[in-house]
Amino acid sequence: MRPVRGLAAVLLVSSAISIAAAGGAAAQAYRFSNIDVQGNALIDDDQVVAFARIVRNRSMSGADLNAAYQRVAGTGFFRQVDFTPRGNTLVITVQEYPLISRVAFEGNRRLNDERLGGVVTSRSGGVYSPATAEADANAIAAAYAEAGRLSARVTPRLIERANGRVDLAFEIEEGAVVEVERISFVGNRTFSERRLRGALATVQAGRLSTLFRADNYNEARVARDRQALQDFYLSRGFVDVQVLSGVTELTRERDGAYVTFTIREGQQYRIGRVSVVSEIGGIDAAPYQAALTDRTGMLFTPTMVESLIQQAERVGYEAGQRFVRAEPRLVRNERDGTIDVELALVRGERVFIERIDIQGNVATQDNVIRRQFDVAEGDPLNPREIREAAARIQALGYFSDVQVNPVAGSSPEQAVVDVQVEEQPTGSLGFGLSYGADDGIGGSITYNETNFLGRGQRLSVQVSTVSSARSLSFNFTEPALLGRDLAFGIAVGLSSTTSSESAQFGTQRLQFSPSLTFPVSEFGRLSVRASISRDELTVTVPYDATPAPTGTDTVAARIRQDAGTTMTSSVGYTYSFDTRRNGRDPDRGFVFRFGQDLAGLGGDRRWLRSTVMAGYERRVFNGDVTLRAEFEAGAIAHQSGDSRINERFVLTSDQFRGFSAYGMGPVAYSPNGTRNGLGGNFFAVARLEAEFPIGLPAEYNMHGGLFMDVGSVWGIDNPGTTCVGPAPYSNCVIDDRTLRATAGVSLFWDSPMGPLRFNFSTPIMSEDYDQPRRFDLSMATRF
Repeated sequence: MRPVRGLAAVLLVSSAISIAAAGGAAAQAYRFSNIDVQGNALIDDDQVVAFARIVRNRSMSGADLNAAYQRVAGTGFFRQVDFTPRGNTLVITVQEYPLISRVAFEGNRRLNDERLGGVVTSRSGGVYSPATAEADANAIAAAYAEAGRLSARVTPRLIERANGRVDLAFEIEEGAVVEVERISFVGNRTFSERRLRGALATVQAGRLSTLFRADNYNEARVARDRQALQDFYLSRGFVDVQVLSGVTELTRERDGAYVTFTIREGQQYRIGRVSVVSEIGGIDAAPYQAALTDRTGMLFTPTMVESLIQQAERVGYEAGQRFVRAEPRLVRNERDGTIDVELALVRGERVFIERIDIQGNVATQDNVIRRQFDVAEGDPLNPREIREAAARIQALGYFSDVQVNPVAGSSPEQAVVDVQVEEQPTGSLGFGLSYGADDGIGGSITYNETNFLGRGQRLSVQVSTVSSARSLSFNFTEPALLGRDLAFGIAVGLSSTTSSESAQFGTQRLQFSPSLTFPVSEFGRLSVRASISRDELTVTVPYDATPAPTGTDTVAARIRQDAGTTMTSSVGYTYSFDTRRNGRDPDRGFVFRFGQDLAGLGGDRRWLRSTVMAGYERRVFNGDVTLRAEFEAGAIAHQSGDSRINERFVLTSDQFRGFSAYGMGPVAYSPNGTRNGLGGNFFAVARLEAEFPIGLPAEYNMHGGLFMDVGSVWGIDNPGTTCVGPAPYSNCVIDDRTLRATAGVSLFWDSPMGPLRFNFSTPIMSEDYDQPRRFDLSMATRF
């Protein structure tokens, strides 16, 4: 037993002996006109009497006297307390605990003094209390448990000092990290263990787990994972799912944990017939029925039902019926796996929002939380809208816990919306490594803050460098301009590139671009922007000063025409529609983007650039395999002379695998045979990809993929002399629309250092002047 506990036991015995004289006869009555307090130096007499709560000249029994004694002894300020009645005088003799000179932590390496000081209540200058010290020791142990060290042991020690003071030291044995050795599931018939593990925040330990904390056991995280599993099944139509338990077993050495989730899946359902009936006199159900989107055949999910309710209630709200509620009534059809939804229009309670109370936010301003509500003080209370607001507050990412509950107000017709939040860090400073076959190894420093100054604003600054490029970027976003769902952004960038094997030119760009983004539909957003940039282009292709034959021009001289500095001013927009992450079906989604930029409202250049992208993603085989198909294309039309090299499209390895940047499409050869990629005014590419497990243990976090890319980039203005015949080429240009195609395999690794992707490509269709690349590694590491 710890020394403090032993001391408490001794004091309890001595206290019981000291009160014996006062309580010898429980039936005896006492009346004290005077109370004499002795032995106190830190706490004054009146305070001690206040602890006892004895009223002078009032009769009291032996039991009352004993209760008064217990109150004084229970304050925790005294080593010993004695009550001695002497006629009409009660003598209270106390022996105080000493003052604490300092609180120290010994043996802590994983958690610093500042972190531990925040969890203890004992303070320098305060009165020492064994009970408080014991509670502080337990709080320190709990902090270590949250960090995955369940075997941590904490012992409080007293060190006597002069003048009756003491130092309180907490001796800490941190113990080993408890890693999650295995996550297993019982009762999962539809989804594999690999698929279910992907829905959890807890991950299994890997070979490099000793260097990282993502797989440390955390009891609170496991509890949240249990709810995450429930939500995973509900979002896929399993309305009867039950995650019965999340059991954790520790190894004998308490350095490993085995987590098992027991699941009862039930049947998967889809939406059947949706109808609306009115139970309110004078209200016709037809307009409400007409406002509903046909969801027949789609997965039955809570989100889908909420959407139907919202559509119906909006009709009533717009018609002035503010208390009409759509109450869902469900009819199961187990044979065909559907659920018919009947929305009954009923009168809701006439309860109004008296006020919205927000607590727990220290850094975040109230208005950042308040603007997540579609309702305000004085509006009718709608439980659905309260739930949706709670989900939006949680989705901000500023809080580790969000609780939003309506409570009784000042009258039966009033309710107070109580918002309790617990903040979490929102800023990060990252040091990164990157690798590309074209650029080699590079580094970056990034600062990100998603809740700048507690205003909900996003700020990021990034500095990066590789062998052939450097960049500095600054981005700021106000997500709620004028209190509306209107995001205002400012982007400033400074970048430079040098010549490479594929492109014999260098660039420097300084760009400033403000933008506005706002929703135009449930999944659609529109972004409008303006941009002004200063571009300097330096051509390094070898130059041949020999005069060209009449009617021709050397390619080198023509390319050098692009050199120089220009100012470009443009305006543009992008419409995007994306259901991949927040759509109705979490296992499939569609994305579409279309954008245009028009230059010529100022500056030196005039052109119109258009791009389009469409993609579809779907999980098959119970979510273990992901299929993707994407198409992307672009075109640029110039009205200020020929296009420049840095204005044309170039397909990078992210857009078309298997070729170097400027490694396909139009090229120019100088008189000495140097190859120079030109880019093109047009491009089109189709990408097909599949991701799937490859049979390795889950803790390796590896899976495989197959891909195929088909497309081309073409089109330059006034190409001049065309290359003829086989290579080698000299003083000529090649520009055609020949299709290229590559196929390959990928290895994906969610490594402790970050996500890595290894691409092994084989050209299927290419030209002899292309520069294929058979291997590519994508790496973005933050540590």
